[in-house]
Amino acid sequence: MFEKIKEFEEYLSRITGAPYVVATDCCTHAIELCFRLNKPDYVMFTPYTYLSIPMLMKKLDIPFSYIDEKEQTWKGEYKFFNTDVWDSARKLSTGMYREGQKQCLSFGFDKPLNIGRGGAILLDDKDDYIALKEMSYDGRNLDITPWEKQKTFKVGYHYKMTIEEAYQGCKDLMLLEAFCDNDIIDIEKNKKYPDLREIEIV
Repeated sequence: MFEKIKEFEEYLSRITGAPYVVATDCCTHAIELCFRLNKPDYVMFTPYTYLSIPMLMKKLDIPFSYIDEKEQTWKGEYKFFNTDVWDSARKLSTGMYREGQKQCLSFGFDKPLNIGRGGAILLDDKDDYIALKEMSYDGRNLDITPWEKQKTFKVGYHYKMTIEEAYQGCKDLMLLEAFCDNDIIDIEKNKKYPDLREIEIV
């Protein structure tokens, strides 16, 4: 049932160079899973990003502040300082994975790979991969089928990618591999965001 999602993750692994990939239903949830796995005491990030990010920090009760930037300087991705997590929602390129990091991708509207919705986590820690995979599947161990046979669950979240999104993603990634030299694939896109320091979240 989940073979197509696994296939999509394998495609992403080959293109990005990440040893492990966890497909999710969106980038914000990918970031959320990373912060639920290893909750930081404090985070700093750019004020030029999407509104869901500061809302996520409030949801998880993570203290945060914005980096003092006069204008948007990041392109494709930015780092959450004091963590190993990146918001890479606007980037997809060959060999983009950074060793020891967790880079979260988006496949929504106007993103480099637009399949309507979806996200992913790129990482290289096997234990974290297993934990994040289970978390994204409602705490399920996918080696146990049907799921009713599993009797003990850690708290999980219904954040897995749908099979339909995985089918579309595989199709698009196959086209990339077929028609582009992997040394020159770079479909990074950028967008200007408002300064969130001028917005109040209540």
